[in-house]
Amino acid sequence: MVHPGRRLKVGTKVSFGNGLLKAEILDVLEGGNRKVKFSYNGIFNEILDKIGLMPLPPYIKEKLDDRDRYQTVYAKYEGSAAAPTAGLHFTEELLEKIKQKGVEIANVTLHVGIGTFRPVKVENIEEHDMHSEHYYIKKEDAEKINKTKKTGGRVIAVGTTSCRVLESVSDEAGFVKEVEGDTNIFIYPGYKFKCIDALITNFHLPESTLIMLVSALAGKDYIMKAYEHAVEEKYRFFSFGDAMFIS
Repeated sequence: MVHPGRRLKVGTKVSFGNGLLKAEILDVLEGGNRKVKFSYNGIFNEILDKIGLMPLPPYIKEKLDDRDRYQTVYAKYEGSAAAPTAGLHFTEELLEKIKQKGVEIANVTLHVGIGTFRPVKVENIEEHDMHSEHYYIKKEDAEKINKTKKTGGRVIAVGTTSCRVLESVSDEAGFVKEVEGDTNIFIYPGYKFKCIDALITNFHLPESTLIMLVSALAGKDYIMKAYEHAVEEKYRFFSFGDAMFIS
């Protein structure tokens, strides 16, 4: 087992789960990441499910016994290092009520990377190395979004992750298409949104890229006032916290 504070050098070999999974460090990358070669017998994902732990934000200290607590009800594919936490507010019943009101629900897939928790540490935000994340949009979902744009409706993103995908793939008119790829888009004040009209999002960590994204949409002063109000009213912050609707 690897101690969480241990700095692993190139060539270091470690094992997990009493030898079920072995790893060798091949390279040390920027930001403290490591390139690793795994060796094992069996099915890799099944081994991970058996011995692995749910990756949680650094401010959650307790072990998460029920993995479903950190997963949205509409998740379909494995691969994300974190849940789009704004989506944790939605239940099957709530989604059905939304549909009954005539709201179209389109799904986008984004595999959130661990870099989403990384704070901005540079003075010039344009020098921040934004993490890359893999996304996919199906044709039928792209058509729903485009139909909404054409008929004058609003595109409301649930979570900054969904927002980043839509803004990455849309053209200047805000239309999208079936596409798969990677995005490292960095949205901060001054950015002109093309696709989304509103955003549902939780309250984020200070000095984070997510604070900058919501400030780009609503304005920094307005967001700071909203956060001050949230603190005064004792709103819950971060992953399991309250959400706000920004338009």
